Amino acid sequence: DLAERRTSARLPDFTLSDAIRVTPNAQEAFAGVDVALNAIPTQFIRKVWGSLSSVVSDDVPVACVAKGIEIGTNLLPTQIIEDVIGGGHAMCVLSGPTIATELVRRQPAAMVASSTDEAVAKQVQDLFDVPWLRIYTHGDPFGVELAGALKNVIAIAAGICDGMELGDNAKSAMLSRGLAEISRLGVSLGAQLETFFGIAGVGDLATTCFSPHGRNRTCGERLGKGEDLQTITETMGSVVEGVATTKAVHALAKEQGIEMPIANAMYNVLYEKLSMKEAILSLMSRDLRAEQLRR
Repeated sequence: DLAERRTSARLPDFTLSDAIRVTPNAQEAFAGVDVALNAIPTQFIRKVWGSLSSVVSDDVPVACVAKGIEIGTNLLPTQIIEDVIGGGHAMCVLSGPTIATELVRRQPAAMVASSTDEAVAKQVQDLFDVPWLRIYTHGDPFGVELAGALKNVIAIAAGICDGMELGDNAKSAMLSRGLAEISRLGVSLGAQLETFFGIAGVGDLATTCFSPHGRNRTCGERLGKGEDLQTITETMGSVVEGVATTKAVHALAKEQGIEMPIANAMYNVLYEKLSMKEAILSLMSRDLRAEQLRR
């Protein structure tokens, strides 16, 4: 197991520091901690944290790096944790353009530590203050968490552009119009528009759409090359959050009455067997109009 190997097949060139203790014992893991950090993929948070509620002290803040929306409840990661362990814990969302393969090589990156509790945001900022990471505090955790989830849907679309060899123009159009879509939905749900144009918004979106290491973009690329979704998800070796998030975003957009043509096209490709050629045609043949950011 990881405690013995100290390595992961996903990051074969990285060895876990001896200073980090790996344990399956929840009480041991949470004993005397200053901050709990969640990195469990979104669709599994409820099950994992459900077994931890009795061992997490009420005064321990929870930081979260997971990105997604829970199917069925449409809850974000910190909302799921609060639902399971109670709302007495301060929450902080740690997010930004951070590809793991670059982080383990200690290449420069920037993130935000976002919380409604400024002291907790600063605590997490200090905790992750290392020479290769620049952490900014931030006060819109809902917007940060929402942006981190929604960008994965657009990343799948960007990957399809790569797989179908549609070119850089098409991919950039997908990114820019995708940003307009996710910011519209975010604002309608109560997020700040500025969040979507910062590190956790357009910054994370750009990296996810263009990096060859991104899981969601890679999933889209393989779809664009003709592979079926089941084969892709079974062989990726890690969770592609954007697939499940697409279903949740489709439901939220209908609920809010927000027009999201790219997200809707991705839903039809992933869940309604719409061909990718038909999806692209549907996007390119929409009625002509003025460019608008808001609905």
